[in-house]
Amino acid sequence: MQVSLLPADTYIVVNKTILNDNDRRILTMLYQPIIGSDAINLYFTLWSYLDKSELVSCEWTHHHLMTSMRMKLENILEARQKLEAIGLLVTLVKKGNINNYIYELYSPLSAEEFFNNPVLDLSLMNNIGQSEYEKCIAYFSIPKINTKDYEDITCLFNDVFEVTIDSPMEHIINDIKKRSKRDLSIKSKIDLNIVLGMISEDILNPKSITKETKELIYKLSFIYDLDNENTVEIIKNSVNEKKIIDKELLKTNCRNFFKFEHQGRLPSIAFKTQPEYLRKQITDTSKKAKMIYTFETTSPADFLMSKNKTNFLTQSEKDILAYLLLELELNPGVVNVLIDYVLKINNNKLTKGFVETIASQWVRNNIETVEQAMALAEEEYKNRFKNKKGYHKKTIDNKPEWLDKEINADIASLEEQEEFLKKLSEYE
Repeated sequence: MQVSLLPADTYIVVNKTILNDNDRRILTMLYQPIIGSDAINLYFTLWSYLDKSELVSCEWTHHHLMTSMRMKLENILEARQKLEAIGLLVTLVKKGNINNYIYELYSPLSAEEFFNNPVLDLSLMNNIGQSEYEKCIAYFSIPKINTKDYEDITCLFNDVFEVTIDSPMEHIINDIKKRSKRDLSIKSKIDLNIVLGMISEDILNPKSITKETKELIYKLSFIYDLDNENTVEIIKNSVNEKKIIDKELLKTNCRNFFKFEHQGRLPSIAFKTQPEYLRKQITDTSKKAKMIYTFETTSPADFLMSKNKTNFLTQSEKDILAYLLLELELNPGVVNVLIDYVLKINNNKLTKGFVETIASQWVRNNIETVEQAMALAEEEYKNRFKNKKGYHKKTIDNKPEWLDKEINADIASLEEQEEFLKKLSEYE
């Protein structure tokens, strides 16, 4: 339910958990690449408003929050909604002439819980890439120490302490502070009761289906856009000899099914805009700055549709995007620059071989940011259309708009384009 938010609306912050420095590291390293720096800064700001006991804050207005964070109200609302969606914040409201809000803070998941959550795990990998993802796993991994020649001599409680109870005591512990977390709330297309009812007990032991297993099935069905029939077949192929679902095999089978059904295209959750930490702080209104902003804040699918002036993509265009994002693991903003560049120099055609050749070179150059991509595209453009003897010279008018300078060059013939591709291929 959407409720309009005004600067005069008040709020208090209530801590529903126990927060510590390790939470800060998890929020910064694991959550921030997914929800962005604005959302994380909002979480830390609300956390800072708690009193010394870290239980509850005094009452503030949203105007105060706007001033302290130097953010517009609509940006604060967007950041708040991201925190809600990812399970870090619950928002309560009492409506009136001035609305009164309660913001309840919850702990982030532990690193182990985060990496075992398929939605968050996949989102993180898609936002930071395989290499950085593996560094994150290594950072939160416990070092292995060989204890083969050691003996456990740890004392038990009753080896040290003696407890004497003179009279039984009752304690009210419901209100004692404890660590509280919220899982992701996801709407799935499948009906798990129907799905499990379609699988024989000779194949799957229904008593083995725990709450955690059900949640995993729901999350995987959301990520990979599965229906009841798909889910039934995948579960059947993920059952071990004990008639229990092998969770890792279930994840693998879901990924393989999606790749087979969609010819390697990414699930919709992976079509993101450029990660926040790789974006440029825009400080001017030049044409180039505006293009950087567009490249960074638009998904490749939306960008390509805008270039085509349509609301759909052809199958070949989808396959090209899948190749760039999934196989080559280029960042979304970089893909946008590449699309814009190829369309400009290739007569508005997105040719698969042409795209793959240039993209492979960009991968070898470790292009991660929009600025890096634009600089390399400009360099390639100059090399491609440099003056050659024996050709009529004419100013090219299909130069990408964001290049800083006009370039006088020859008209590129089909033979020249083929020669250009061959030269690039030599570097592969």
